[in-house]
Amino acid sequence: MRSMAVKKITIEEFLPLAGRHPVLDVRSPGEYHHAHIEHAHCFPLFTDEERKVVGTAYKQESRQKAIKIGLDYFGVKMRKMVEEAEQIVDTHNAGKRKKNNNAGSEKTVLVHCWRGGMRSGAVAWLLDLYGFEVYTLVGGYKTFRRWALDQFEKTYSFKVLGGYTGSGKTYLLDELLKKQENVIDLEGLAKHKGSAFGNLGMPAQPTQEQFENLLALRLWTASIKEQAIWVEDESQRIGDVNIPINLWKQMRQHPLLFVDIPFEERLNFLVNEYGKHERERLVNAIIRIKKRLGGLETKEAINALIEDRVADCFRILLTYYDKWYLKGMHNREQLEALLVRIPCKTVTASNIDLLIQQPVQQ
Repeated sequence: MRSMAVKKITIEEFLPLAGRHPVLDVRSPGEYHHAHIEHAHCFPLFTDEERKVVGTAYKQESRQKAIKIGLDYFGVKMRKMVEEAEQIVDTHNAGKRKKNNNAGSEKTVLVHCWRGGMRSGAVAWLLDLYGFEVYTLVGGYKTFRRWALDQFEKTYSFKVLGGYTGSGKTYLLDELLKKQENVIDLEGLAKHKGSAFGNLGMPAQPTQEQFENLLALRLWTASIKEQAIWVEDESQRIGDVNIPINLWKQMRQHPLLFVDIPFEERLNFLVNEYGKHERERLVNAIIRIKKRLGGLETKEAINALIEDRVADCFRILLTYYDKWYLKGMHNREQLEALLVRIPCKTVTASNIDLLIQQPVQQ
């Protein structure tokens, strides 16, 4: 049996390695699905129920009793965990070989639990014994969360993409990415397009904690490039998640590049974008904003939808959203100094050229 060779690393060492090797999150499935480090594999030492039993024994009896119960659970899983780790590593290496014929033969894994204690220690011992090169994160997921929250306190240079609803801002962000610009798609991370209709055609939103984890990693990656970061002008709330308040306030202090597109052009875009969805889901979305939209406008919008006058329905809604966007925009401090209007004839990806050419002072 070879000597223990598990390497304990800091979060600063962990993150670059996590981009090259599989990360095994050995917390329970419930902990993992609530929030985790992006791309980490759910590799639980205990089920949710087993974790509860071990934790209760630790609190009510003793550490030794908890360890014995944990060993009962762990012992019968050892072979399966080794085989699962092999499969994860083989799949990871196969992907690397597709990109580089000389890569993808190493057996390296990163392991973490909640606070870098017994769970990650046990799994790391097993995988090291079998022959993997194993790294564990000092302080575990708890350390990562502290790091993630710290990212929202840092100073960034932003270019904020603005425009009324229906301006195709998401498509413009995609075009910016294609041109190798520095972009963070906040709505993409939130799995929501921001309006009452923002969840249509989208997967379930992440938890607030998971949204923050994803956003922190994007900020970290973007800041390495030493370029201004493109983001969309957003309310602090996107569906059920919130942009961290300090970061959101900072975004509103940077240049707002406002894509100014005529109402009718945006209306046509929205009808094509959302008019294809089931009428019942559209009606439910309208009802969610009834209080702000107003009773009469809500009734007229729903009636238009039922009568298949989709454009009339969205005309009412777009008027409402333009009013609220304008109000939010003017709540900025020093708006006149930050606002850069970019007149555009229609909703098209070619508007990206006008954006990139626009001189902006940070």
